[in-house]
Amino acid sequence: MVRAACRGLDSDVFFVDQGESTKAAKKVCKDCPVEIVCREYAVYWAERFGVWGGLSERERRGLRLRLGLPDDPED
Repeated sequence: MVRAACRGLDSDVFFVDQGESTKAAKKVCKDCPVEIVCREYAVYWAERFGVWGGLSERERRGLRLRLGLPDDPED
């Protein structure tokens, strides 16, 4: 988290209302040195909200399905 490009930014950039654009958040993630680690964390723990590692919740859910991961990481 210390090296994350989002450190110190307003979290509203990453947690937008349904139907709003995630482009600003994804732009921050694109150049982040920890983007992949962030994405792996969010996919593994099934984060339900926000943009993590450059992926929206819907994109992460699709990735979890393709990887055959359970909906709940505790399963």
